[in-house]
Parts: sequence; structure tokens; C-alpha cells
Amino acid sequence: MATTTDEWIDELKGISVLELSERIKALEEAFGVSATAVAAPAAAGAGDGAAVQEEESSTVDVVLTGPGEKKIQVIKVVRAATGLGLKEAKALVDEAPKPIKEGIDRDEAEKLKGELEEAGGSVELK
Repeated sequence: MATTTDEWIDELKGISVLELSERIKALEEAFGVSATAVAAPAAAGAGDGAAVQEEESSTVDVVLTGPGEKKIQVIKVVRAATGLGLKEAKALVDEAPKPIKEGIDRDEAEKLKGELEEAGGSVELK
């Protein structure tokens, strides 16, 4: 039975970020491609350089560079910000430096950075 694209997307919405990452890696290995290598040229060809430059400056990635001494507090903030389960949030914090959220509005990123730093983590915006 064929699955429509919408059904497939709905299924992906129901899995954890960690499981999604594992599925992407499996697809990359099965087909011998890289999602990063495919997405970069598409983004570059989507418009002129000024439009891409403007988009990059308005959105940023929040990267946890270290959990600090209050790791449990940082995990709580990561869970609240990402919607991850306890296990996935702990794994993300343990594997720092790791991106917490990618391609988000600069104001939202600053707010999340403040929350993570208040909890004791060290954060970088890229």
C-alpha cells in the first residue's frame, strides 16, 4: 500500500528527534547521499545572494556548548524548548556541543540562550 507524502510527514511528526536523526542517517547510507550536501545547493539556488544573506542573518541556531554544573536544570530547559523526552534531552545535553534549535528567529534564540545560561549552561548563537 502506497503512503502519501502527507501521511508520511504525519508519521514523522510523531517520532522523537533522535529517532528522526537515526532514520536520516539510514537513508543517507542506503542511497549514498548526504542531506546536507543536497540542501546547501538548493538553498543557494533559491534566490539571489542578498536574499540568502538576509535570511541567514534573521535566523540563528542555538548551540549548547556545555551543560555547566547544573546539568539537571539545563536538561529541563532543553526539554521545555524542544519537546523532547527526558532520555532524548539528557542525551542531547550529554553530547554538547550540540544544536538545541536550528533556524529560529533571533529574538526567540536570544530568549532561549538566556534561559539556558540562567540554568547554568553555556550557549552560542550561530
